[in-house]
Amino acid sequence: MEATGTDEVDKLKTKFISAWNNMKYSWVLKTKTYFSRNSPVLLLGKCYHFKYEDENKMLTARSGCTIEDRVIAGSVEEFRKDFISRIWLTYREEFPPIEGSTLTTDCGWGCTLRTGQMLLAQGLVLHFLGRAWTWPDALNIENLDSESWTSHTVKKFTASFETSLSGEREIKTPTISLKETIGKYSDDREVQNEICHRKIVSWFGDSPWALFGLHQLIEYGKKSGKKAGDWYGPAVVAHILRKAVEEARHPDLQGITVYVAQDCTVYSSDVIDKQRASVTSGNADDKAVIVLVPVRLGGERTNTDYLEFVKGVLSLEYCVGIIGGKPKQSYYFAGFQDDSLIYMDPHYCQSFVDVSIKDFPLETFHCPSPKKMSFRKMDPSCTIGFYCRTVRDFQRTSEEITKMLKMSSKEKYPLFTFVHGHSRDYDFASTTANEEDFFSQDEERRLKRFSTEEFVLL
Repeated sequence: MEATGTDEVDKLKTKFISAWNNMKYSWVLKTKTYFSRNSPVLLLGKCYHFKYEDENKMLTARSGCTIEDRVIAGSVEEFRKDFISRIWLTYREEFPPIEGSTLTTDCGWGCTLRTGQMLLAQGLVLHFLGRAWTWPDALNIENLDSESWTSHTVKKFTASFETSLSGEREIKTPTISLKETIGKYSDDREVQNEICHRKIVSWFGDSPWALFGLHQLIEYGKKSGKKAGDWYGPAVVAHILRKAVEEARHPDLQGITVYVAQDCTVYSSDVIDKQRASVTSGNADDKAVIVLVPVRLGGERTNTDYLEFVKGVLSLEYCVGIIGGKPKQSYYFAGFQDDSLIYMDPHYCQSFVDVSIKDFPLETFHCPSPKKMSFRKMDPSCTIGFYCRTVRDFQRTSEEITKMLKMSSKEKYPLFTFVHGHSRDYDFASTTANEEDFFSQDEERRLKRFSTEEFVLL
């Protein structure tokens, strides 16, 4: 009886904490992001320059972005559509409990996993849809004004608190059906792109069966000593993403793999071996690869000497973004203007969406409002990602980034390096995992070290 009573107290405590976090991370202040007309905006390799046509007017974009001084002409709508088309993964509430816990929300601890999901999602978008793809319905997402936003949050908190105590979940009705959406498209290619778009989003659903959902990522993280409710750093998440892609058995994902740099070094032969692994199984095509490089941009604070390199990386179309943030908060960096980084913020608690239904709503997986942050506020711990479709693409990428590293580095040693050969040629232990283990002993050692050295993320 005593043990049962303790369990009930723990469950009630978890529900109160969940309700509080849901309120805390639903109360997002409605602030405008200002973009200058005088400087280009770079978003994952795409350049937009906001020009003006009327000196006496100022346009407030529906996305919540205000361009200073002039009405914009030309690329504003294109920028908005491109930004909104990126897949946005945020805190969620009332999803199925994570195995081994009573947690039904990741509010307060899952932000780095969410930014990692966003980076991987962009890699999959490049792989299946290409960089030129944009979501046709992107500009139809409506933003709430300040009054309705606040009212919505209060109602949501009240409902969340009541649901937490009652243990019941409200069933959400999709606002836009797949049939209605596909009916808008003019050709088969657009229809296929929309089906693929939905498939990618579904892989990140908050259900135990979703390939790259929170439940699966936490399961893979257990080998690094992590569990649900812990904080994760960018390097640990990079290894978790690699393992999640390697273990995925979906036929559409057999043509892509993930490589994580070791101690700021990319071993070219190891990458190429992963890309050509499919040749031994009878497939003559190279595998695409997402290369993840965990780095530190300084000591306790970010070294501004690295700013030009970070901007250079985000100017590349094959860049899939940066898992980073500022102390105690993780963001997904996708672009910049001048010395400010453009990012998507996972710190907004949204309701669980069942992505297993055919016409699940897509609106909450796309961010209507970009945010900006000074590079100086960036935490030095981050993970940079690149996508290479073929071996030749990887070789070109390594050459291009090596030149950028040499140009931007004022120190004796660059931020990271590409070297020829395998890691074993440099007396490093092999990182090939046994079939029985998710991570090799060397990987577990490295992951546990990352866990203790990296900054704590809320």
